[in-house]
Amino acid sequence: MTDFAALSAVIGAGLTPTLAFLYQRLERLLDRGDTPEADPQPPTALAGTLVLPLQADASRLAERTQDLEELRDALHVYYRGDAPVAPSDDSLLRTLGRLRGVLEEIYGQHLTFQGEQRPASGTVVRQRTRRVTGRQIGMDAGEILGDALVDQDVDTVERSGTNIGMRARRIGPPPV
Repeated sequence: MTDFAALSAVIGAGLTPTLAFLYQRLERLLDRGDTPEADPQPPTALAGTLVLPLQADASRLAERTQDLEELRDALHVYYRGDAPVAPSDDSLLRTLGRLRGVLEEIYGQHLTFQGEQRPASGTVVRQRTRRVTGRQIGMDAGEILGDALVDQDVDTVERSGTNIGMRARRIGPPPV
């Protein structure tokens, strides 16, 4: 999750727009809370497809607000241009990695950049469950227009229980 140092060579000149994109999501979450964001402008280095509108999980946002405030304090000098944005700045890269991890948790989506060896940007559902006695669904949508990942770890599904990882009519881009 914090592998931005390895990513710096891949992003190269795209580091500044990547910083801007991540920082703008951070500020928006702190300013507007979990209000959906319909039209973020992702950097060209983003791999995969974001599911829009970006929708924050309100409880995760509440849990991570202090982290977002600390990350904003650490990244503010870079975003405002008071410090150089350089791929050799390990502190900047580590902080961006932390920010990306927090944003992924809050939005429930990967934010992956070209050249990274990780799942492409898109919806992620992670469920860790000891026992399912009723019904548990990881994802249920009429259409998913990007990458989606369901990661479930279930110890026991009772005889009366149901566990569904994903159910959708379509996953991926529309037919050509």
